Amino acid sequence: MSEEIRIYVADLAAYNNGILHGVWIDATQDIDDIQEQINDMLASSPEQDAEEYAIHDYEGFAGYSISEYESIQRAHEVACFLEEHGEIAGDLLSHFGDCIEDAQKAIEENYCGCYASLADYAEELTEETTQIPEHLALYIDYEKMGRDMELGGDVFTIETGYQEVHIFWNH
Repeated sequence: MSEEIRIYVADLAAYNNGILHGVWIDATQDIDDIQEQINDMLASSPEQDAEEYAIHDYEGFAGYSISEYESIQRAHEVACFLEEHGEIAGDLLSHFGDCIEDAQKAIEENYCGCYASLADYAEELTEETTQIPEHLALYIDYEKMGRDMELGGDVFTIETGYQEVHIFWNH
C-alpha cells in the first residue's frame, strides 16, 4: 500500500477543555510502541492528570472504519492485515462483518485471483478442467456460468475497479 496506515489518538482531557492535543501513530508498529507513544502524549498534556484517549482520525485503512473507542489492539490487528494484503483486505473485512480470521482464511485459502469479470474466471476454470469439443465451444455462455457460480454460493466477488474483480471460493 502506498499510504501509511495510521491513527490519530487524542487526549480527551484536553479535547473536553477545547484544546486539540494528540499524536499521529503508525498503527502497524509494535503494540507496545503504540502504547508508549500514547502514554508520552498523555504525559505531555496541557491538562493535569490526563489519562483517557480516543481515536479521532485515521488514514490508510482502505475503507475500513475505525470507531472513536476502537481498542488499540484491534486497530493494530486491522492495520497489520491491511499492510500484509493491501486494499482488498478492507473490502474483505467488510464482507465478513469485520472478522479478521474469516477474511484471513479467504485471502490465504480461497482466493482465485483478479479478473476482468467473473465470466473470464468461469471461462478459464472451464478450459482448465474440461476438454471442450471445438464444435460446442461457441455455445458456452460464460457470463451465465459465472452468474450461476455466484448466485449458487460457490464464489463471491469483490470489485475494486473497472475490470478488476477479485474472486474467492465460498468454502
